[in-house]
Amino acid sequence: MIEGIAEAGCDEAGRGCLAGDVYAAAVILPPDFRNELLNDSKKLTESKRYQLRSIIESEAIAWAVGIVTAKEIDRINILRASILAMHRAVEQLKVEPEHLIIDGNKFTPYRNIPFKTVVKGDATYMSIAAASILAKTYRDDYMLALAREYPQYDWASNKGYPTAKHRAAIREYGVTPHHRLSYNLTGEEPRQLEFDFGE
Repeated sequence: MIEGIAEAGCDEAGRGCLAGDVYAAAVILPPDFRNELLNDSKKLTESKRYQLRSIIESEAIAWAVGIVTAKEIDRINILRASILAMHRAVEQLKVEPEHLIIDGNKFTPYRNIPFKTVVKGDATYMSIAAASILAKTYRDDYMLALAREYPQYDWASNKGYPTAKHRAAIREYGVTPHHRLSYNLTGEEPRQLEFDFGE
């Protein structure tokens, strides 16, 4: 954190999924914010993530979530979509940040706000960890809602990620409007090019 500067941490969730939108969050925490539980959301239990979401939303100076749809991902690719989701999150912040810290190693400038990319930043900076938690929990809520409409894909459990059960369901039932058609959905084609976001 840069002292005296409104700094927003940004992270995304759902980049590697076969189905569903990609979510990102931006969070500005108070300079004196402390919480021993706050860490990379992937290392926390589901109940701890939701517990922390309430704390982050009540104590953050500002927070917001940005979304890019599966159709947009197919059109512009997942790298651009993940960055666009972060841009959309930052755009919605009620306090304009003076600096951004981004989880991963890829970003494009937003409104000329200075930024820094940090590989594994969600395990280093509290504001990125907070953004990770918001992005993950809001995306999980969205996938759970979709799972009620499409129970055969096991999205309540896999959240759209490429599990064997998910891919078997795609082979049996076909794709939904929420699947990313630019992805290798069945696992039978050559592996698609992926981008390193520090995960």
